[in-house]
Parts: sequence; structure tokens; C-alpha cells
Amino acid sequence: MITTSNNSSSNISSKFLQANKLIRQSVQETISIYMLGLLLFILLSRPGGVASSLDDGQQFAYHGFAGANLTLDGLAAVLPGGLLALTNFTQQTKAHAFHPAPIHFLISNKSPAATARSFSTSFVFAIVSGYDGLSDHGLAFVVAPTTDFSAANAGQYLGLLNATNATAGSPILAVELDTILTPEFRDINSNHVGIDVNSLVSSQAKPAGYYADDDAGGAFRNLSLNSREPMQVWVDYDGASRTLDVTLAPVHVPKPRTPLLSEAIDLSELMAADAMYVGFSASSGVVSTHHYVLGWSFAVDGFRDRNLLGVGGFGRVYKGVLSEPNLEIAVKRVSHDSRQGVREFVAEVVSIGRLRHRNLVQLLGYCRRRDDELLLVYDYMPNGSLEKHLHDPHTPAILSWPQRHSIIKGVASGLLYLHEDWDKVVLHRDIKPSNVLLDEQMSGHLGDFGLAKLHDHGTDAQTTHVVGTMGYLAPELVRTGKATPLTDVFAFGVFLLEVACGRRPIQHGDHNSRVVLVDWVLEHHRGGSILEAVDPRLAGKFDMEEAALVLRLGLLCSHPLPDARPGMRKVVQYLERGQPAPDLPPAYVSYGKARARSWMDI
Repeated sequence: MITTSNNSSSNISSKFLQANKLIRQSVQETISIYMLGLLLFILLSRPGGVASSLDDGQQFAYHGFAGANLTLDGLAAVLPGGLLALTNFTQQTKAHAFHPAPIHFLISNKSPAATARSFSTSFVFAIVSGYDGLSDHGLAFVVAPTTDFSAANAGQYLGLLNATNATAGSPILAVELDTILTPEFRDINSNHVGIDVNSLVSSQAKPAGYYADDDAGGAFRNLSLNSREPMQVWVDYDGASRTLDVTLAPVHVPKPRTPLLSEAIDLSELMAADAMYVGFSASSGVVSTHHYVLGWSFAVDGFRDRNLLGVGGFGRVYKGVLSEPNLEIAVKRVSHDSRQGVREFVAEVVSIGRLRHRNLVQLLGYCRRRDDELLLVYDYMPNGSLEKHLHDPHTPAILSWPQRHSIIKGVASGLLYLHEDWDKVVLHRDIKPSNVLLDEQMSGHLGDFGLAKLHDHGTDAQTTHVVGTMGYLAPELVRTGKATPLTDVFAFGVFLLEVACGRRPIQHGDHNSRVVLVDWVLEHHRGGSILEAVDPRLAGKFDMEEAALVLRLGLLCSHPLPDARPGMRKVVQYLERGQPAPDLPPAYVSYGKARARSWMDI
């Protein structure tokens, strides 16, 4: 009997240790996936959850917890691999882990105007038991006015409340992931997610699972909280609509569109203390169970006007910061064209995200924020757009000719990569100075692929409507709506003239007449005075051969006839002096002003 009991105990212990080893391996692998998810802002989707600034301590992201300064008590500990372990073998004990700094949730603390701010949080957890299908009590995400839970009980009280105050009166918000049915709290089953407000009797609870986006009608898929598999939870509060959403999914599944729980609730009264703490609570009972948290992000306030970098026709761009590794980013809010489905849009974004070139703005990631808005995350370019340096009168420094020439060559190189050197043909369709961004060294990076189209080499792009910016549109594009690499070349030709001359493509002259830049430079070329078209702010400090080459090349690229324009490989060769300077076709030089400009009036 004793031998059998010892063997049984040994087998159980061995199974538990084996299961624990497997889950640790699994969650360690998942940490890297989770970090990527954070980088792509999957964790900071709605509502307004982009960490646009870290200067007020109201947002953070833990990519694993190694070195994190969490406030821990009870059984909670950070393991060497970076996992946050809330419980261990010890029975009837509780554990807490809180972000050390309080969060200020109220927009104003002057009643009755005080309202709770929107916030978003997400975390990855795993519940590991030594017994299949059996585990201890669960864990909870908690918002509370204190980190002192010394009066709380373990077991079914989840380390949050006790037998006296478990059903009313204590100011807490908790999202419980519960794996024990407790009749005292009217639990629906032993595998549920619940929203708890000042009580362990959930105001709303549902069986654990998620609504799959890939099934017609959003089929519900069950999940087992104690399956030993890592899962991800999103908790989003919309202060405007006063709605709290809770979403659950396997860690490899993107955030489902439909939340598991959606509760109409005004959190302003709960947040009356203003300074609240956010963290996790768990407790052990009689079944040895481990509760792990792999990573965690949190953010309030959303997009702030003081971090606005620019406004374009397809969205606003904000400066942001990822706390680790202290990476500055640019986040563009794009309201996608309703004529194009989200799936198709995302497919193109994913493809464009694979582009790698030193003169292209790198797309780091994306996420969907509500059904009608996408967030695109890019490398941050500290010197802003070329447009600002060319045309903003408040920019004190004038771009030198070497800087302009370097930017031109960089953009040409990036465009050649898009047209010929990548595995697909990418038509940018909106080449202009406002879409060229400058890094610390004032190198040019072509960005904003919001209008880009991809197609295979040897095929035509399927475009039927005109998009782009007036002044950069090729005449055949205006007539047919069909974009090609040569329509990009036309826009690049106008871009060359604009950078060299410091003038916009279309300006107002005397008596409110329009002066077309291509016309104006062509007249100078016809009269033998093409260098007089160079930006006068340079005060003659430029390389005359380079400037003459750029201007002639700009005219050639913006030729009204597409077949007369060079491809981007030839353009790069001209700029790198690998080919003799191009001659303009005599017929082009002899075109009258009306003929050269007529397409502008379409």
C-alpha cells in the first residue's frame, strides 16, 4: 500500500513536472511572438490605445518581466526566464503583481464633470495544472485604489476580497478568468470569463471562448482556460460610449472583431480615487496549479494633438514611443476605402511590409482599430517631410544642393527597387515631397504607401480610377485611370524639378494665372537659361553640371508621352553618371506652352 501510494504520488509529481516543463518551453517561445505582437500594436488596438507618449507614465509594455519593477506580494515571483508566476505548489495562498506607479483615469477630478478615460490593456497568460481538466481557482486582471490586499482571502476569493466583503462594497474592477464553479458567487460554470465590479458576483460572465473572424457568422469556439496553452486577453474601455469590452483568444489568433463580453458601465464613480493601480491577482486552493503571465501592455488618453506630425488626405500621423527598446515610431490612422475590404487592404499592407530598402520608410506593423480604421506603424523620421524643408517659410535652414542631390538619388534608388528589383512591381502612385521623409542624416526615404498597388512582373496593374495629387498626375493617367511604372516616372520628373527649383508644380502668377513648373523650366531650357531655374535661395552655391542634369532629367521624365520617358534604372544611371546626360527630344523642346500644359486643364 505504501509502495503503491508512493509510486502514485511519484507518477503524479512526474506528470506535473513534465507538464510544467512543457508549458515553460511553450511560454518561453510565446514571449518572442508576444513581443512581435506588441511591436505591431496588436495589443494596443481599440479604443485609442496607441502609446503616443511615455512622459506621463500612463502607458507601459512588459515584454516578459525580467528586470521589471513590479510590486509583488504573496506567491508572486518573476522567474529567471522572464515569466511572471503568480502561484506555485503552495496551497491556500494568494498572490498579487501590480504596476508600481498609479494610473490617473479621470479626465477631471472635479465632480460632477469627472469622467473615466478610455484605456486598453492586453496580456498573455497560461494556467498549468498537474492534472488534466482539473485546476485550482483562476486569476484576475484588477483595477483598484490600493495594492494592499492583506485582508483578502485565497481560494474562491481570488486574493481580492474576503468572506465579509465578497459580494458588495469594495471598490475594485476585475476581469476574472475562473476555473472553479463557486455557487456562492453564482458562477455559470468552471471555465468562464467574468466582469466583476465591487463584487465577486460577476455583472456579466460567459464560457471561455472567442468568436472566430474566419467563419461565416462569427462562429463561437470554446477554449479551456486550464489547457496549459497560452492565451491572450484584451480589456478595452471606451470612455465616450462607457462600454467595457473583454476579448479572449489563443495567442496565435489575432484579436477577434467581436468581444466575448461587452458591458455598458460608467467607470467614473469607481475611479473616484483618481489614482488607481492595475495588476493581477491569483490564489491557490487545494490543487497544485501555476498561473503565469507572459507579457502585458497598458495605455490611456489615445492620440494626442501635441504628438501630431502631419495631416494628409488619407489620415493623420502621430509620433509614438514603444517603451522597449525605447523606439520612436510614427503611427498613421487610416480610414480604409469602403470599396476595398479589410482583408484585401491588410493583404496589401502585409506585402508592403516586406519591402526592405534603405530609401523606403519601413512599415513596422499594423493593427485594426474598429472596423473602419487601421493603424500603420512606421519608422519615425526626425527631420520630417521634404515638403517642409522646401516650402515652409518657418523652416530656417535652406536645403543645400548636396543635400537635395542626395535626396533625389535616394528616392530614385527606392523607386527603382519598387518597380524592378522586388519580387513584385509596386506602383507608389503618390510621389511628392510631402511623402519623402528625412532621417537624422537628412537622407530621403520614400513613404506613405496608402495608394500603392502591387502586381506581378509581366502583368498590368488593375487600376481604373485616378488617384494621386494634381500637378504630379501623368496625362495618360488622367485620361484612362490606368497606373503604370511610367506614371510614377512622370511624378518623379515633377518631383525632380520641384526639388531643384524650390517651386511647387502649380503656382499662381500675375493676375491669378497658373504657372506650371514643367512649362516654366521648359521655357528656360528653350531659351538656353536652364540654370536660372535653380532655386534662387541657393545663391548660386550648386554644382552646375549636376543641376543641369537634374533639370533636363526632370523634363524628360515628365514628358507628355509615356514612351518618351526613361525607366527608373536608366534614371538612376543618369544620376550616378553611369550614362551620358540625356538629350530632350527636339519635338518636346519645340512644343508650345499650350500643348505642354493642356493636360493640366483636364
